[in-house]
Amino acid sequence: MEKIIECIPNFSEGRDEEKLNQIIGEIESAGVDLLDREMDPSHNRAVVTFVGEPEAVLEAAFRGAKKASELIDLTKHKGEHPRMGATDVIPFVPISNATTRECVELAKRLGKRIAEELQIPVYLYEAAATRPDRQNLANIRRGEFEGLRDEIETNPDRRPDFGEPKIHPTAGATVVGARFPLIAFNLNLDTSDVEIAQKIAKAIRFMSGGFRYCKALGFELKNEGVAQVSINMTEYTKTPLFRVYEMARREAERYGVCIKESEIVGLVPEQALIDTARYYLQLDRFNENQILEYRLRGKAGKQSILEFLNDLAMSKPTPGGGSVAALEAALGTGLLAMVTGITVRKTKDAELKDFHGHLKLEMYDFYKYIDKDKQAFDEVMTAFKLPEESPEEKKAKEAAVQDGLKNAAQVPLEVCKKILLVYPYAKTLAQKGLKSAISDVGVALHALHSGFIGARLNVLINLKSITDDEFNTSMNTTVDSLTKQEEKMFREIEKIFLTTF
Repeated sequence: MEKIIECIPNFSEGRDEEKLNQIIGEIESAGVDLLDREMDPSHNRAVVTFVGEPEAVLEAAFRGAKKASELIDLTKHKGEHPRMGATDVIPFVPISNATTRECVELAKRLGKRIAEELQIPVYLYEAAATRPDRQNLANIRRGEFEGLRDEIETNPDRRPDFGEPKIHPTAGATVVGARFPLIAFNLNLDTSDVEIAQKIAKAIRFMSGGFRYCKALGFELKNEGVAQVSINMTEYTKTPLFRVYEMARREAERYGVCIKESEIVGLVPEQALIDTARYYLQLDRFNENQILEYRLRGKAGKQSILEFLNDLAMSKPTPGGGSVAALEAALGTGLLAMVTGITVRKTKDAELKDFHGHLKLEMYDFYKYIDKDKQAFDEVMTAFKLPEESPEEKKAKEAAVQDGLKNAAQVPLEVCKKILLVYPYAKTLAQKGLKSAISDVGVALHALHSGFIGARLNVLINLKSITDDEFNTSMNTTVDSLTKQEEKMFREIEKIFLTTF
């Protein structure tokens, strides 16, 4: 399966749509998929979201930053949102078949290139930060463009990670990093009193004693005549939207105002909205399989375990071994997420803090492969039922069968690859996980191992019926390589586990 990275650059331009169009044109020219674009004239800021394979995303981010440096002059820029660069911040987020560590490497490569080719100083933040005080973007951006311009050459603490300690005269500086999926969540109040928004922001943000994964500032949106609490939810799985909203609502009531409306800027993970609906409607017994669209799309990832087992036991070829292998991988990954959560709660281990959310996302992804495998084999069965009365029909049927078999071999191969990406988490948890939960790490390890073996078998069985020798040779080479890697990693982790148990 291809690696998918999300990138969400923030540009200091929220009023001139033509300039943003030129920047986005450069981004799209790198071959990525544009998901969203948001412009805010009050903040004078644009947020662009795109996804793609790592190298394409890296190139797109650079091209966007280069064009922004040509079009945006920070000496003339005014807006409510803090900013220090024409391209203010560029975060990379692992979405599919990728890790935070890979995103950190992308951030470092991009930062070095921006500094060398564009002469823009670059700072690394969040998971890519080189210093603890630079994990928080607000610390790096302190004083904004003007403050950094005055200090960068004389204050050693403000020396960039890449480039000379000299600000670009018009494009400023850029911050690049890697992080968990962030939700930009704003609350507009029925008042223009910005002091109230600032007080609410202070009450809910972590640095002032509020929620751990919440950042917030208060602004006045002069164009709309309202005060806004601008919020960044940095890990919604640990600090949910509804909890922050409720606290902000109660704080607003203290000052005799109400939340007029809320808004989400850019994209949001569906689970965050489902969790919010479950809370406000008190849907304690709600099953996500009740969502009509999930059922219409036939998502096995939204099917209950009992329903899956009932289907599995039916006298029909699907779901079969490939789906079971994907389920085993999902179960093992879910167990690792559980061990991470209880370990971090007890030990506050910094290395493990991002594991929980990433493992949950991987778990959900594995679960989707239950249905992917079923669909792949169903396509093969459909191809076998095609007519073959004429030579043309026979040829078309043979081609459809072969295409279906190739796809049916690719799906379990993707599961094998994804399992290898989870093993490093298992290794760390075998070393650092709570001793009381070490057996869960062992169960997770063997579930992943079993899932790999099962998925591998499903690749090989499909290859036996494929007549394309070049395809078979390539697939067999890949399977052999993955098998050697998996055996080595499994044995290493098992050894650590057994000595810890």
